[in-house]
Amino acid sequence: MAKKVRNRYQALIEKIFFDHYSEGATELGFSRQEIKDAARDLGIELPDNLGDVIYSFRFRTELPPRVLETQAEGMEWVIELAGRSQYRFSLVKINRILPRDDLARIDIPDATPELIRAYALDDEQALLAIVRYNRLIDTFLSLTTYSLQNHLRTTVKGIGQIEIDELYIGLDKRGCHYVIPVQAKGGKDQIGIVQTTQDIRFVEQKFPGMRCRAIAAQFMEDNIVALFELTLQDGDMKVVEERQYRLVPACDLDQSAIRDYRD
Repeated sequence: MAKKVRNRYQALIEKIFFDHYSEGATELGFSRQEIKDAARDLGIELPDNLGDVIYSFRFRTELPPRVLETQAEGMEWVIELAGRSQYRFSLVKINRILPRDDLARIDIPDATPELIRAYALDDEQALLAIVRYNRLIDTFLSLTTYSLQNHLRTTVKGIGQIEIDELYIGLDKRGCHYVIPVQAKGGKDQIGIVQTTQDIRFVEQKFPGMRCRAIAAQFMEDNIVALFELTLQDGDMKVVEERQYRLVPACDLDQSAIRDYRD
C-alpha cells in the first residue's frame, strides 16, 4: 500500500513539474489546484490529504527520477511555499545537514517521564517532548528558555502558511531576549533549507529586532539527539554549531567523562 501511495504521489508531482518546466528554468510556480487537475488527467484517485503530496517531497522523499535528471551538477530542486495554496519548485545548491560521525557524544541524565515515552504518537512529537523535558535547548545554547507554543501555524509574507514545530523564547545573563524556532526530524525526515528559511523569515517579520537562533533536532541511534544551530549565509544554510546528547539513566553516568566536560 505504501508503495502504491508513493507511486501515485510521484506521478502527480512529475506531471505538475513538466507542465511548467523548460530547459534552463530555475523557478516553477504552481498551485494546489494543479494536484486535482493532474489527478483528473492521469486518472488517479485523489489522495485524502492533498497537502501530504507536497509535504512528502519537501521533507521525506526524493522527487521522481525524471525530475532529478533536470538538475544541474551540485544543484537540486526543492519545493517552497509561495503564498496561499501556491508553491514553487526552486533550483538551489545541494545542502545536506547530517549528524557528524566523528563528534563526541555528551551524556546527560534522562529526565523524560516514562509516561510521555509510552504515549508519544510519532517520532516528531517524541523528539519535541524529549528536548523539552531534558531542557536540551537551554544546555545547547547556554540560555534560559521557555516553550511558547508547539505546532504553531501562522503566515509569513511572501511564503504563506507555515508550521513551526516548536517556538521558544530565551533569555541570557544580560537580559537579552531571543526567539528560537525548533524543527524536529525523526525517521527518514531530513533537515532542509526550506523549513530553516521559513522559520527565520517568520522571526524577522513577527519579532523584528529580536535575535533569532534557529535550531534543528535530529533523532539518532542509541537514544542520541543531535542539535544544530542553523543560519542563512548568502542564501545557503550553514551550521553554526552541532552537539550530540546521549540520554542515559543517572546511575550510568561516567564520572570521568563529567570531569572531562568540566575541564
